[in-house]
Amino acid sequence: MDKKIKLITVVGPTASGKTRLGVELAKRFNGEVISADSMQIYKGMQIATAKPTEEEMQGIPHHLIGFLPPDKTYSVAMFVNDAKECIADITARGKLPVIVGGTGLYVDSLLNNISFHEADRSAGITDELWELYYAGGIDRLLEILKKIDGESAERLSVEKNPKRIIRAIEFYKTTGITITEQNKRSRLAESPYSPVKLGLNFEDRQKLYDRINLRVDRMLEEGLVAEAKRVFASELSFTSVKAIGYKELFPYLKGELPLEECIEKLKQETRRYAKRQITWFKRDKDINWLYPDKAGSFEQLLEQAVQITDKGLTYG
Repeated sequence: MDKKIKLITVVGPTASGKTRLGVELAKRFNGEVISADSMQIYKGMQIATAKPTEEEMQGIPHHLIGFLPPDKTYSVAMFVNDAKECIADITARGKLPVIVGGTGLYVDSLLNNISFHEADRSAGITDELWELYYAGGIDRLLEILKKIDGESAERLSVEKNPKRIIRAIEFYKTTGITITEQNKRSRLAESPYSPVKLGLNFEDRQKLYDRINLRVDRMLEEGLVAEAKRVFASELSFTSVKAIGYKELFPYLKGELPLEECIEKLKQETRRYAKRQITWFKRDKDINWLYPDKAGSFEQLLEQAVQITDKGLTYG
């Protein structure tokens, strides 16, 4: 059997410090960063998506950031394909891939070697399901999915992403098998990767929420409203329009709500998103969790991460 490709993953909720830790680990282990963030892929969406700046990158090459126009749709299948190409290129040059990001579906699909069934889509079925969603809400879709695929319904009821629920229903109606079954079949192909998994979280959840609130304040100082105004005026795809940081400000840009109310809504939605991210990643028992609020300093946190990574790369 071919030797598995070693890599590092740094995951966790938004504002937990993934970017900084990923860069420092790349510096220590001769690595390059691959972003696993479903919104940082878009061009011109710098502030709201918290893309790392040139200064934050510290000369470390970053891949899959800012390469797609915001009017283009991007999928997990596309990410897995693109990330695999990046990993192959990085390792061929004798460097270590460092996957950094908070989009759990991207990370899990890549590491578990999920293959995606490219079944023909039915526009009629899709349109019908979207009409049901707009008429009856997310719960109506979940009722339908529960009758077809209870396991997927339970999983997606946490995320409550209508696009993914509709895709699960559509997949069954098109192929005759459930997405759960397809995922089980696809996992029969062994993963080519041997990851050292690191996760950032906070023992005191309020400290994470304080960091999120502070990050939003800084985004506003950096020009978030002006960026949102420009994005609002441009053509957006179904995926890019969901970016947290823009849609919460659109009511202000349309003159419907005061800015202060929209800012508070943005902070609230970001905190909720962080909570969903934590719930997702906590399911993975192989993640080595690190706690910035417990470490004492970033340097101490980094040394913990280095020790875990050293061991994992040596014996994993």
